[in-house]
Amino acid sequence: MNENNPVPPQIPPSESAQKFAAKIYEPVPPPPLSGPRPLGDDPAERVPIPHAFAAIEALLRQPRRLLFQLRQPGAGELIAAMLFTAFVSSLIYGVVAGTFSGGTQLWIAPVKIAAGLMISAGICLPSLYIFTCLSGSQARLSEVAGLLAGMLMLMTILLIGFAPVAWIFSQSTESVLWMGLLHLIFWLVATLFGVRFMKAGYSHANAKSHAGLNVWIIIFLLVALQMTTALRPILGKSETFFPTEKKFFVGHWFDCLKSSVSESRSNGRD
Repeated sequence: MNENNPVPPQIPPSESAQKFAAKIYEPVPPPPLSGPRPLGDDPAERVPIPHAFAAIEALLRQPRRLLFQLRQPGAGELIAAMLFTAFVSSLIYGVVAGTFSGGTQLWIAPVKIAAGLMISAGICLPSLYIFTCLSGSQARLSEVAGLLAGMLMLMTILLIGFAPVAWIFSQSTESVLWMGLLHLIFWLVATLFGVRFMKAGYSHANAKSHAGLNVWIIIFLLVALQMTTALRPILGKSETFFPTEKKFFVGHWFDCLKSSVSESRSNGRD
């Protein structure tokens, strides 16, 4: 019976049919992950940062590596190294700022700039941690402090980069107002880049909103500006180390502007 009914030969499916079947059974790729790329997915980011010079290089070239290391156990040594680097860098920039008046300002200006920066950061650290918690982030206090230390280190490194320009102007002008404006511009530019690093780290802290961070940035700017007035004079000379009169920084700037205008008018009459 099998000989009378032979099995018909199997015809292989056509190429178009094979492509259609492959398209039907092709696995669906997973949806792309939302949010930033996880820290540490690149092996280069998991390389430890042994000292301050490596921290500077990582901050300038591989900020994700620095952010990853701040989440690891034993990050306290890295935070201390960044704070020490920021303190030394601010002292160096302070010496350049002190060359405008010379004399005792060569050591008074560095002390005031470095101390003012560190005190401002210490004052603003609790509010930064509170805003971070309110944003829904699970970041620890040490990680938040590390982000602040990284911001300070980046700011002061940039200020050192601006130091030769500041020195040129300090040796070629006698206007305290314009030198103060120049240093303020340098400080604002450095703060802008430091805040950008802070926001990059904040985006990896699982924060649901950046509103708290934006409010904190305004607070930090106000505190730092008021600190420059509370520790005045930084550029000019004075008989006392600390000012004897309390002023708001806006009022102090307005008084400096009025005195500069009156001096220019008196010089014009002469």
